[in-house]
Amino acid sequence: MPHSRPMPVIGARCHELRVQDERRIWRVIYRVDRDAIVIGEVFSKTTQATPKAVIERSERRFREYDRVSKGDL
Repeated sequence: MPHSRPMPVIGARCHELRVQDERRIWRVIYRVDRDAIVIGEVFSKTTQATPKAVIERSERRFREYDRVSKGDL
């Protein structure tokens, strides 16, 4: 598996980065915007599939970021 792969199930420009340390494999869900890299979630992955709760939290955080960054406080 590449270190980073697209995650279109979460949204456009979303990716999952794989980072391994001595004991765990970490995943970083992120989105590449024109002016920022937005982190949606960081978690230790223990199964093949990305947990549904992680996908939902990432989607919610990206929506919230979009709302706040547009000034819709």
